[in-house]
Amino acid sequence: MTAPSTFGLSSEARNLHWLLTNLVEEVPGIQSVAVVSSDGLLLLSSDPDRNEEARKARGTRPAGPRGSSADLATIVSGIGSLTIGTAKLMQFGGVKHTMVAMDEGSLFVMSISDGSLLGVHGSADCDMSVVAYHMALFVGRAGHVLTPELRSELRKSLEAASTGSTR
Repeated sequence: MTAPSTFGLSSEARNLHWLLTNLVEEVPGIQSVAVVSSDGLLLLSSDPDRNEEARKARGTRPAGPRGSSADLATIVSGIGSLTIGTAKLMQFGGVKHTMVAMDEGSLFVMSISDGSLLGVHGSADCDMSVVAYHMALFVGRAGHVLTPELRSELRKSLEAASTGSTR
């Protein structure tokens, strides 16, 4: 995986990029990762070029205007909203994590302390307990630094990257 450019970012933003890159590279079976703000905006994602290579290897076409990162962010936001609403309706307290097991993969969604969400798309053969453990480590390390200022910086960084790639 090629790390996204972190030039010009604060040390906190560079650290989050490093944590995300480490999560994807160190945990077998993780295909893509997205960090989504509480209002559903993509803040941080794994390298989209890596996702495109995996899609080509599987022989599938991209689904959506911006590819895997935007798709994963949308799905994570929707599942997060649905489970939070469910927990409120059932009066069971906050949602800690959600897992969706499918025939050919898994989706994991974990809450971050500020209301943001960490979403991981895993392969069918990934060890779900290992993925969940490493997600919890990421959340523990990232949750306390994901301030409103850092969320704004990450959003602007993604916007600048997408604007630069389309021109």
